[in-house]
Amino acid sequence: MEVDFTGAVWRKSTHSGPDGNCVEVAFLVGSNVAVRDTKNNGHGPVLAFAPGEWDAFLAGMTTGEFGRA
Repeated sequence: MEVDFTGAVWRKSTHSGPDGNCVEVAFLVGSNVAVRDTKNNGHGPVLAFAPGEWDAFLAGMTTGEFGRA
């Protein structure tokens, strides 16, 4: 998937702590969603999700699918 990050507005969760171990999310043109590590602020890798992939991820988070067992 080719993703355009031009104009991305990155948001950090209000639940993030002050220690810098956080992720940021940006909602992009075309409804894609990007996720990055705040420690690499603009210089590290970025994960990009298509809308359906992002919805599936959020659904898994809501149902506890990714919880530690």
